[in-house]
Amino acid sequence: MTGSRVGGRGHDGSAAGPPGAGPDYQHALDTARRLLGQPLVLPLGPGEPASGADFRRLATEHTFGDSWSRGGLDDRSRALVSVTIAATLGTREPLRGQLRIALNSGVTKDEIVELFIHLEAYAGAARAFDSYQIALEVFAENNNA
Repeated sequence: MTGSRVGGRGHDGSAAGPPGAGPDYQHALDTARRLLGQPLVLPLGPGEPASGADFRRLATEHTFGDSWSRGGLDDRSRALVSVTIAATLGTREPLRGQLRIALNSGVTKDEIVELFIHLEAYAGAARAFDSYQIALEVFAENNNA
């Protein structure tokens, strides 16, 4: 898969990131690393314009710097909500990431199955079953780790 590491370290040990990235971006990357258990890597398509770096930076800062860093919900609860939202919307790659975060935050596979059973009642069987296939793939990754 073609991808670009968003975050991590540059060759000189400094924080790697798009132009204009500052401490908020690093805070977001640190939060993402904590939640995922590894550095955040966002896949990119060929031919991405330079402005794509701004989009990735802003999305990363908002998602992991602003939303996931808030109080009020613990990571585990926030992960369950995020899996539900991504599954309901049918966003396959974001769902894959949210499932990884959920498992890394202490949500069990059985709890995720229960989430999909409940999701089926409100979002429909087709959406729940389609999204559940992604969960099975992530479960398999987790078994191979």
